[in-house]
Amino acid sequence: MKLILRSIAVLSLTAAVPLAPSFAQTAGQQVIDTSGAAVGTVVRVDGGNVIVKTDKHEVALPKTSFTPNEGKLLFGMTQAQLNAEVEKNLAAAAALIAPGANVKGSAGAVVGTIDAVDAEFVTLKLQSGALVRLPRNAVAAANGEVVIGMTAEELQAQVAAPAAQ
Repeated sequence: MKLILRSIAVLSLTAAVPLAPSFAQTAGQQVIDTSGAAVGTVVRVDGGNVIVKTDKHEVALPKTSFTPNEGKLLFGMTQAQLNAEVEKNLAAAAALIAPGANVKGSAGAVVGTIDAVDAEFVTLKLQSGALVRLPRNAVAAANGEVVIGMTAEELQAQVAAPAAQ
């Protein structure tokens, strides 16, 4: 009798140990919401993120946001909710790129302020007072700041280069 009780106790302890999810997100894998409706498709896995393509956007989401479910990945938002969240974040980022905003270089130092913005270009007023016109896609909003992909020194060198010729 004691042997049977011990066996049951061991079995119940074994069953109570959660198993770590052992699944791989792969390109083409379907992402569904909790009701089974399509959210999107996995485009690729990039480090700790899964890149998902919805009907409107491609978005990086943490791997931990998914649960494997019958060969698909279960996600806690509907496609409409995910699209709305992406659009809200894009609008907030775009609102940061406005005249008067400080712009930081890739090393974190302020390179200047935005003087003007249009559909194609952003004009920066550098610390030196020089105006530099950059393509709109050279400036981005990240973590509540406006940034460019070069350091202040690199930008200043590019501005000085044509004058030296």
